[in-house]
Amino acid sequence: MRERKDHRQTTAIVYAYVASCAVWLLLGSLYGVILAWKLVYPDALTIELLSYGRIRPVHTASLLLGFLSLGLTGLAYLVVNRTAERPIWSPALAFAGLALWNGALIAGLVTLSLGTTRGPIEYREWITPVAVVFAVGALINGLNILLTLIRRPVPELYISNWFILAGFACLPVLYLVAYLPAFATGSANIIIQGYYMHVVLGLWFTPLILGITYWALPILLDKPIYSYGLGVLAFWGNLVFYSLIGAHHFIFAPTPWWLQSTAILVGLGMMVPVWASTGNFLLTMRGSWRYIRHEPAGWFLLSGALMYGLASTQGTLQAFRPINLLVHFTNYTVGHAHFAAYGFVSFLLFGAVYALVPRLTRRSCPKALAAIHFWLALVGLALYVSAMTIAGVRQGLGWTSGAAFIDSVTAIAPWYLLRAIGGSLMALSHVVFAFNLWCMRPHAIRAAAVAAQRAPA
Repeated sequence: MRERKDHRQTTAIVYAYVASCAVWLLLGSLYGVILAWKLVYPDALTIELLSYGRIRPVHTASLLLGFLSLGLTGLAYLVVNRTAERPIWSPALAFAGLALWNGALIAGLVTLSLGTTRGPIEYREWITPVAVVFAVGALINGLNILLTLIRRPVPELYISNWFILAGFACLPVLYLVAYLPAFATGSANIIIQGYYMHVVLGLWFTPLILGITYWALPILLDKPIYSYGLGVLAFWGNLVFYSLIGAHHFIFAPTPWWLQSTAILVGLGMMVPVWASTGNFLLTMRGSWRYIRHEPAGWFLLSGALMYGLASTQGTLQAFRPINLLVHFTNYTVGHAHFAAYGFVSFLLFGAVYALVPRLTRRSCPKALAAIHFWLALVGLALYVSAMTIAGVRQGLGWTSGAAFIDSVTAIAPWYLLRAIGGSLMALSHVVFAFNLWCMRPHAIRAAAVAAQRAPA
């Protein structure tokens, strides 16, 4: 009876978070598609609420703080529950954290749409009260996960939990530094901007998704992770190298030369943890290709693992000054950001959802629909990243040659069209994902829906 209650509570928590993440994914995708097509047709939707400067921060907040943060936290609760072999310490706190995050996201949507922001500070546009609500939700979830693990009956702390705890430990520090007024002006703001925009990926999203994958992949393949030692190396390497990497966004900027050089150096060091985890995942898959070939969850996990290694290597290379001189501040960076945040984090998240949620709810979606989601997302991402990479190189070549700025704008116009097409395919794949997630809903939700249909009018 106790195990049944634990299963019901865990299922309710995980599905609530993942369902919320799907809602913000759809909303963020809608805004993203509008953004992409407005670059092709600038005179479309000339409404103040839908101006580029208003909807761009809504798009990024909905996807980064809504879709990814909610989805990763929901699956983190599942991993912690199963590896600790005990119920979540407080289901009420888990739902309180969810309510605070959704409240902050809604408040952020309204304030950003009305033009109320902290200024042109990328990814930190939320006004402080909204950010504080989100931060409180993060502290609640982190505390809940920590107490669950402290009270575990098993002596071992599985490697997944190392990563998950690290993510929740780093986020408050990241948020505090990003919002301290002392760093809001001058060159200090430039340095903190680089710190925040990169470390939110490397010390929040990356630890959570790696921790989840270190558990989801063995569960899917029914075999242990290839090397626990490589996982430990990846964990410590990520913590040591990632915190100083953000300054490589501002090579040749008015920031200390030693800081720029340090960022380049630690970016090179990041190849150790990146390829430790990438190799660990690929070696775990070795011998299971026949199964993976017929399992869409495996396609997402394989693609996400590969794109983790490739996108991270790309990021390291573009930090070197000769390459940075060509592609800095161009659309190349936009393509790289989507390659990393979507190709790496989102693909692994999608794969983990397809691998874990059906085992939790005992309901699955049609494999054909999961396959459609995969191919729409992969083709859309390939078009998007290719278009932005080519556009960025064209921009850089134009700028370094001394040509008029307008020439670079004209040269990349066709690539904006390809970007919009790719982004639209990605958004369409998210509609399929949301439907697939509905198919995987817990029995209680499905039973309630059937009862409502049968009730007399």
